[in-house]
Amino acid sequence: MEYSAHRALELLRLGSGIPDAVFREGQEQAIQQVIGGSHRWLVVQRTGWGKSFVYFIAAKLLREAGAGPALLVSPLLSLMRNQIRAAERMGVRAATINSDNETAWPDVEQQLAAGQVDVLLIAPERLANGRFREQVLARIAAQVALLVIDEAHCISDWGHDFRPHYRLIERIVGTLPPNLRLLATTATANQRVMDDLQQVLGPGLRVLRGDLARPSLCLQTIALPSRAARLAWIAEQLQTLPGHGIIYVLTVRDAQQVAGWLQSRGFNVRAYTGRTGEDRPELEQALLDNQVHALVATTALGMGFDKPDLAFVMHYQAPGSVVSYYQQVGRAGRALDSAYGVLLHGEGDRAITDWFIGSAFPSPEEVAAVLGALEEAPAGLTIPELLPRVNLSKQRIEKTVELLSLESPAPIVKVGAAWQLTASRLSPAFWARIERLTDLRRREQQQMQDYLALPFGEHMRFLIAALDGDPSGITAPRLPALPSSVCPGLVRQADDFLHRTALPIQPRLRWPDGGLPSGLRGAIAEDRRAAEGRALCVWRDAGWGELVRRGKYQDGRFAEELAQACAEMVRAWNPQPAPTWVTAVPSLRHPMLVPELAQRVADLLGLRYLAALQKADGRPEQKTMQNSAQQARNVDGSLVATAAPLPRGPVLLVDDLVDSRWTMTVAAALLRQHGSGPVWPVALANTGNDE
Repeated sequence: MEYSAHRALELLRLGSGIPDAVFREGQEQAIQQVIGGSHRWLVVQRTGWGKSFVYFIAAKLLREAGAGPALLVSPLLSLMRNQIRAAERMGVRAATINSDNETAWPDVEQQLAAGQVDVLLIAPERLANGRFREQVLARIAAQVALLVIDEAHCISDWGHDFRPHYRLIERIVGTLPPNLRLLATTATANQRVMDDLQQVLGPGLRVLRGDLARPSLCLQTIALPSRAARLAWIAEQLQTLPGHGIIYVLTVRDAQQVAGWLQSRGFNVRAYTGRTGEDRPELEQALLDNQVHALVATTALGMGFDKPDLAFVMHYQAPGSVVSYYQQVGRAGRALDSAYGVLLHGEGDRAITDWFIGSAFPSPEEVAAVLGALEEAPAGLTIPELLPRVNLSKQRIEKTVELLSLESPAPIVKVGAAWQLTASRLSPAFWARIERLTDLRRREQQQMQDYLALPFGEHMRFLIAALDGDPSGITAPRLPALPSSVCPGLVRQADDFLHRTALPIQPRLRWPDGGLPSGLRGAIAEDRRAAEGRALCVWRDAGWGELVRRGKYQDGRFAEELAQACAEMVRAWNPQPAPTWVTAVPSLRHPMLVPELAQRVADLLGLRYLAALQKADGRPEQKTMQNSAQQARNVDGSLVATAAPLPRGPVLLVDDLVDSRWTMTVAAALLRQHGSGPVWPVALANTGNDE
């Protein structure tokens, strides 16, 4: 079809909202090449370059020429709201089919059938859905004029953010007409990833690669070993840094903790994680509108979020790879002459990335456990039915069945809601790929350590070289380095904050699916239910966490500071009706550890201590039980009341660690059954493993 430069520029100005906008270098060329349709294209351009304008303008021009709709596969549907708004300003009719808008599917399908959709956006996981493939994709496949694969590095095993469901694109591409227009886009493809994409998206994939350097970014790394020092540094810099930004953290817990600290210092910040749920669009808009100073975010706020005037991106810890770091820090300074990208690092960072690497793929034992359970159930098993049969967490089971089902040929298949074995055996290539990728992640982790050691001014050159770009010609940062020291008094205040943190222990409301051997099933009666409790800290976290670990596994006695902190936590919490006595969760392995702590807490609170519970028999440690069903069955029937009737007043139920909450749940039901008042659970630490 004939390309109209005038119309393309008009669409750019409509979409950007800038009346005199002009194309960036390479944008118009990419649009022309896509519309020409002579080849399949991979566009590799820096973050913020405007890849979404290429595919939305191309899709609009194709539609205006009478061609069919575009199909856009992206992992970012929840983060593409501003790009979709820009497309709608151009008159592009965009629709999406995803797990969050199931009620809208019939309307979208009708619009597709009526030719009223210009771009259909789907997540890669939708390609695994039989109904979508058969009832939606099959009907429009012949009309699709353009297939767009956003964040295409996710296809490649070598990519820093490989998504298993993206491999389904390879199978679909293989069935499409060789002359179908195909556009893949990414900002983070090194040569190894591009070589992989050549194999997956061929034949004849051509590459349009731009300059990946970001001269507006002033990059810096600062070693601050303790978490308290890092919290203090961030608070100190936010007082003077202009503009608004993102503070990246590695875990949900870190997001909540860093946001809580900054809020206590008077900063208008909010935590943004995968658990933020329905509030995510509101928080994104608040940052876009400068209504918050910063979002403290996990990678849930990553690819696809576009705020051109973002003035800084800080990292509370070092991420696992410099390529993913480039993706995250690239949020800043897109439309500014200068912006800061500062990476703080210190103790604990490596342990977190070690955990991410070690848990990325199922182990041979996990795969054998799942396949063994399915072999014993020819009719198949749902995930809830697998839980009592396989001692793995729900997340590990889901990850295992997902990866197995995406193999070709797949050893398991989903029939309805149940997973069944197929006649295919798991290929040795599965394990070879896992070994290769785990080794790659280790090398990326070491490359991140090399990045941390660089002197000021060398960081951008290192990042571009890691992406196999051209690092020559990169100039010195436009901003001065930020101070690497921090006020000692503010560090002490941050340390005090870390020691004041208390976490809610939410009561369980139902017994596990399928019930327990003792006959407990369904909803937990209100007069047998634990009340909401409190945990002093997260296991091995900054603050009290390490002291809890030392007391349990080294000293055999919890430090006096922990007993005092626990008592102070209860006073500040002030549960009502107020507890009148204290008891402890018993243990055969450490018979005096928790009772002795509970006795000291009772003395500090001026309450009576009573050993109201004892172990009926020995069971495996709860920490060896990996999912809720296994944990509940492990504690069911393991406790008995030592006296009846028990004191009728409210009681503090003390334990050292809370994990699944089933020990507290069963103990509370037993105490209430034998006459106690409301049960207030108290623990020194939450392990963070609760499903």
